[in-house]
Amino acid sequence: MPAAAVANAAAATATYLRIGEAPDAVLLRASGTALGLAEAFCGQMLVARDCEERLQPRAGWQRLAAMPVRGITGGTGLGIDIDAGGVGWVRVDGGEMVVRYSAGLAAAWEALPEAVMQGVVLLAAHLFERRDGDAMPPAAVAALWRPYRRMRLSMEARP
Repeated sequence: MPAAAVANAAAATATYLRIGEAPDAVLLRASGTALGLAEAFCGQMLVARDCEERLQPRAGWQRLAAMPVRGITGGTGLGIDIDAGGVGWVRVDGGEMVVRYSAGLAAAWEALPEAVMQGVVLLAAHLFERRDGDAMPPAAVAALWRPYRRMRLSMEARP
């Protein structure tokens, strides 16, 4: 997770909690955890960052693990495509190939959809205030993130 995104999420959470000082280490950890949980729930990278995958040669197209793919920047001698859903596809013709690409829903924290940011702030505030872990997270968090959730029920194949 980009450090700037965690810092911005922590600052937004501090504002939400009406903490007048700079976010401390506990709030930074809670914000980083909330961002990670948001990515896991949504099934996609939220803030763009560089990725690298090692692909083995095999027939047909191979799906890149992270999404939504913003651009495929490295790898030679291969076919590349990004479909309308942001899924990156690569065809490896020769031997093992390292593919470099960028993936993420938004370029930075500030560019995320408001609902995603609000869910992260609510969850980070919950984690910060309930450090003993005895309470369930707010139900509103899942409701805010649900429209951005991407689920795969089976392995996609491409001709």
